[in-house]
Amino acid sequence: MPYLSRLHLNPLRTQTQRMLRNPQMLHAAVLGGLSRQPVTERVLWRLDPPHQHRLTLLVLTGSRPSWEHLIEQAGWPGADEPQTLVKPYEPLLDQVQRGRIFAFRLKANPTSATKKPTAPSEAQARHLAGPRPRGVRVAHRKLPDQLDWLIARLRQSGYTVLTDTIAGTEMPAVQVTDRHRLRFHKTGGSRSDTPPVTLESATFDGVLRIDEPETARQALLEGIGSAKAYGFGLLTLAPPHPRTAS
Repeated sequence: MPYLSRLHLNPLRTQTQRMLRNPQMLHAAVLGGLSRQPVTERVLWRLDPPHQHRLTLLVLTGSRPSWEHLIEQAGWPGADEPQTLVKPYEPLLDQVQRGRIFAFRLKANPTSATKKPTAPSEAQARHLAGPRPRGVRVAHRKLPDQLDWLIARLRQSGYTVLTDTIAGTEMPAVQVTDRHRLRFHKTGGSRSDTPPVTLESATFDGVLRIDEPETARQALLEGIGSAKAYGFGLLTLAPPHPRTAS
């Protein structure tokens, strides 16, 4: 049975700061919340922007987790307010029915595979020079390209992004609330001989409609896009705000 967890993290804690600088460390801490090791189930997570001086970490797991270690390291272990909330995910999955409308949030690393990148890195150039190159992933850095990627990927995942009419023109009902480049070195290696991991982060908030329920549920459980181990790909749904939808 899948579970969705919400954790509050203290951005002033030293360990929290380390995790913010290197999402691989946070990924390892998330996996530490599962009793069956090594972890073989799909785990998705997302760190939302600070709100009221605290960070919200959402984690989707296939089994029930335990988060005491993470709160001890990076939260408020002695606070009166509960620091974690773990709920079964099936009630939400049951609501994913054809024609239903939801507000959504997705933090993604928009990329596409191509055999002809505009400015390939050294590693990509070596890969493409091989006997049977399968293409390389390139990031979408421009906002229009990121929006096109989002609409196409959600369509493939069984959703349709709704539109709003603005000044007589139909526009996707989506806001990009955070766009930035994330760069870090993987833990356990030398920085001098290991190139950094570079990811383009974009957080999308908008409104969508369910078109293919089974495909849509699968996308909720498996995530959308690449770099899922680094906190990307978790699509969350919520009741929509009152609006004029088309």
